[in-house]
Amino acid sequence: MMESDEYSQNYSKAQRRHYAVRNLLAVIFLLFGTVIFLQPISHGREQEPDFSTFKHSSDRHAHLECSACHKRSPDNSIKPVFPGHTACTNCHLAQFVTPAASMCSICHTDVSSGSAPLKDFPLKFKESFNIRFDHEQHMNGSARPANGCAACHDRTLNRGAAMSIPVSLTAHSQCYACHTPSSRSNAGHEINSCGVCHTQAAYTRTSTNARSFKLSFSHSKHGPRQRLECAECHILTSGMPQGKQSDVIRARRSGSRGRGKREGGREKHGVVQ
Repeated sequence: MMESDEYSQNYSKAQRRHYAVRNLLAVIFLLFGTVIFLQPISHGREQEPDFSTFKHSSDRHAHLECSACHKRSPDNSIKPVFPGHTACTNCHLAQFVTPAASMCSICHTDVSSGSAPLKDFPLKFKESFNIRFDHEQHMNGSARPANGCAACHDRTLNRGAAMSIPVSLTAHSQCYACHTPSSRSNAGHEINSCGVCHTQAAYTRTSTNARSFKLSFSHSKHGPRQRLECAECHILTSGMPQGKQSDVIRARRSGSRGRGKREGGREKHGVVQ
């Protein structure tokens, strides 16, 4: 009988421990679920967007076509202009109609006046934009500039060793000669919007570790005076990454004037950009 009572007591203790553990687990799961449920709310409050600045990299802006905000000037001017109000109100109507909204200060200087004056379009950007350019594609057919390579690489730099590369907004003056506001490719695709050439990514120059940078070479001594053209030394390949579009060929020559005579064949000697 005593053994039966002891067994009953041990069983009751085991049951109580079981119920205690079960209840504790239930409380833990309840607290965990509450935290998970409330987390998006608190997170949303902490991540309230800053409407006083504009970022191309934001989720919504990154999924928009460039033409949704940027419109080319009918006169083909290279000077960018701010988009109209419609580009803002399509997504930000609530912020746009709020009195003295911080969003207005992105484009306007005095938001308190009835007709707020526009700021000048920035010439330098805090965000990075890459450039997609195919040299071989632009050296054939109607895409080839009248002056060929010299249309963009028009002067020597670094004591004649290198050739100039168009940079900043002024580089558009070369591009807009063909990429007019109404231009289209032979296949009928528009080729006038920002996204044709630019992506939201950092631009990286060809590494100076490339073999071509180790050559002792001067472009100023290998040009029109020597009756030489770029194609004498550069071979272009379409569809290649930036640093592999132009191969430098080395040809042994006899004589010291003019084109001379090539001896042997062509030898790839590096990559330049």
